Amino acid sequence: MIFRNDSKAALARFLAVLAGSLALVGCGSSSTPTPTPTPVANTATVEVNAGPANNATNFLFVTVTVCMPGSTTNCQSIDNVQVDTGSEGLRVLSSALGNLAPTSGSGLPTLQDSSSNVLQECIQFADTSYLWGPVATADVKMAGETASSVPIQVVSSTPAFDVPSSCLSLGNGPTLNTVTALGANGIIGLGNFAQDCGGACTSASSSLPPMYYVCPSNVCTTPAVGLNNQLANPVALFAADNNGLLITMPAVPAAGQATASGSMIFGVGTQTDNALGSATIYATDAYGDIQTTYQGVAYSNAFFDTGSTGIYFLDFATLGIPDCTNYPGFYCPASPVTYTVTNQGTNSTTGQQVQFTFANADTLFTANPTFAAFSELGGDSGSGPSSDFIDFGMPFFYGRTVFVGIEGATVPGNISAPNGYYAY
Repeated sequence: MIFRNDSKAALARFLAVLAGSLALVGCGSSSTPTPTPTPVANTATVEVNAGPANNATNFLFVTVTVCMPGSTTNCQSIDNVQVDTGSEGLRVLSSALGNLAPTSGSGLPTLQDSSSNVLQECIQFADTSYLWGPVATADVKMAGETASSVPIQVVSSTPAFDVPSSCLSLGNGPTLNTVTALGANGIIGLGNFAQDCGGACTSASSSLPPMYYVCPSNVCTTPAVGLNNQLANPVALFAADNNGLLITMPAVPAAGQATASGSMIFGVGTQTDNALGSATIYATDAYGDIQTTYQGVAYSNAFFDTGSTGIYFLDFATLGIPDCTNYPGFYCPASPVTYTVTNQGTNSTTGQQVQFTFANADTLFTANPTFAAFSELGGDSGSGPSSDFIDFGMPFFYGRTVFVGIEGATVPGNISAPNGYYAY
């Protein structure tokens, strides 16, 4: 089973700065969509289940419809797309696109430079796995919302070019270019940012690791990529309800359960069903992080990520609990252990204490091999205080409503959150 997908593309967005001077056609700054007062259906059903390969744990899935730009009939409905609030942009397996796959000859149009070189992207996750493939343009639909002409990544089991070694800065991990490897038909990044790289990729003078490439004569180089050609958070491009979203999930018992169904509602404070209510807003920093304090120690790199299958909290030595034997990387305490932390946003708003519990992952998986939803699953985030971070993964979302606010959008209550926010 696939247990770790602890991606943090919000961090990659600012670390992955590119070198090169090739400007792509259509590059430029993106504009803020103009809201419309007409209400639309803004609720999508989401579900945690074992996924299309029957090997996923704590993967939150949604159905996404991908259309040829401007078409309402030439579309493909793709189920089992993983929702990832820790990244931005739609990344879909070519096998799930059918006739819309760019290699079909009549598929989605790819983004190309002035020499007809197709823009490629490589994104590496914290567990060293990666996705590699071309950037195409599509209309993306969920519920009654539509984002038009969205750059998306298409991932194939037979890529046109070898993945550049410069992308794999974290190590040469496995490629997730099949349903079995990915555990899903795609990943839709719905985090705090409007693009997956932003200003870090628009400059020709930047640092590694790169994310975008062009490969003339099979030699891949790193271009400067304008905001309009980067993978985009589809919510930010909706005509309405484009300032964020909320995810509401039921509680999951300590032993886990087979599935868990909830709702993803687009917009914050734009319709009667997405008001913040009594939720506390935690504004993020430029990396999409807030501060979490545990036992008097403040950790400045904490975030909320449905794309992570556990709560990744500090390390084995710091917590004094053992690594798992059968599933290394997860915690295996002799009996369940509960931790209490306090979160704080850059807006200095400190909420109530948060508690979460870690159970023995070896026992959970062995006793419940058909279960996909586990609320007490945790693992290590580093090897010591200098590398530790706090990843509030999918278990945090069970039994809660969590809001994700997008950078640059108006925040209810006039709270300062230029880089976006979380709220719960």
